Amino acid sequence: MSWISDRARNCAPSPTLGMNSRANALKAQGVDVVGFGAGEPDFDTPEHIKQAAIDALQRGFTKYTPSSGIEDLRRAICEKLQRENELRYDPKQIIVSIGAKHTIYNIFQAVLDPGDEVLIPVPYWVSYPEQVKLADGVPVFVDAPEANGFRVTAAALAEKITPRTKILVVNSPSNPSGAVIEPDELRRIAELAVERNLLVLSDEIYEHLTYGRKHVSIASFGPEIQQRTLLVNGFSKAYSMTGWRLGWLAGNAELVAAMGRIQDQSTSNPTSFAQCGAVAALRGPQECVATMRSAFQDRRDYIVRRLNAIPGISCVLPEGAFYVLPNIGGLLSERLPDSDALAEHLLAGVKIAVVPGSGFGVPHNMRLSYATSMAQIEKGLDRLEAAAKELTGA
Repeated sequence: MSWISDRARNCAPSPTLGMNSRANALKAQGVDVVGFGAGEPDFDTPEHIKQAAIDALQRGFTKYTPSSGIEDLRRAICEKLQRENELRYDPKQIIVSIGAKHTIYNIFQAVLDPGDEVLIPVPYWVSYPEQVKLADGVPVFVDAPEANGFRVTAAALAEKITPRTKILVVNSPSNPSGAVIEPDELRRIAELAVERNLLVLSDEIYEHLTYGRKHVSIASFGPEIQQRTLLVNGFSKAYSMTGWRLGWLAGNAELVAAMGRIQDQSTSNPTSFAQCGAVAALRGPQECVATMRSAFQDRRDYIVRRLNAIPGISCVLPEGAFYVLPNIGGLLSERLPDSDALAEHLLAGVKIAVVPGSGFGVPHNMRLSYATSMAQIEKGLDRLEAAAKELTGA
């Protein structure tokens, strides 16, 4: 008899975390590896946020808090939603968890029964299908084609709806593609969800990282869609707080209460003093966000221009987040048949770490994060260009 459950056995490891770990292990051995794997801003957490957490520690704010987060933080989230998104929520409609990934895990645990289906656009963030399966749900994949800028459409989603469909996932701006769904299409998706009585998991963690456009939340298209939207966000990307592990959800009070019961019996509260830093992030100066966004846009423009000049590679211009998802079909061959093989070749041969597109449902693409310095980006792309020329004979 195996001691490992079927649930654990069937759960795939994260390819993004795996590649990052391998790159870091090589760096620890003194190998000069350029890492394009991690979805982690290279900026330090802004000083006023760190100071708020330090102040909380010094005044002894180190004990348990309410499982769903302190009242002050949940009110600050409501203020942010009103101020930035014109959405009204009450603190009882907010839950704070240990990262947005934990928030999404709690959603699926609270909502899905065995066999319930979740519509997931492809390419997708690696954890969506695995978390659905951990809740005994069924991931159903919907193509968001590269020819359409990796943007999913309401029509494509509608084709995959069955009597078992319970949730559709919207991730705009997207990880891994950086795609941003146009407001008119987002409205059509909202209308579809209302018409077919579906919940919408709207992952808006990259909300503040859009380039040349304003973020639009699907929950903003009226009270009916707001009532059925599970709006997920957090602090890791916009405020460079990845290690603080704080995410949050705004949604239907009954669903939030159900998630709270699950959190009561699993993790209890997010770290007490980290929550004080999060309050400072939301209520403090926002210039830090604009500064980081500007740097990311410069890097995006450079990396896309360079990638499209490399033989065998083409790259769609992303409108948000800090990733590119280039098509590497021109580099593949019988020896290197997919992005997994190419990623291994690049790591071993030219010491650059990229994430294979297979983990995102697109085996002829690979993801590069530009949440690293321009100097590293330049060095890494020089190495990638040399490898591509060798593979293509250019």
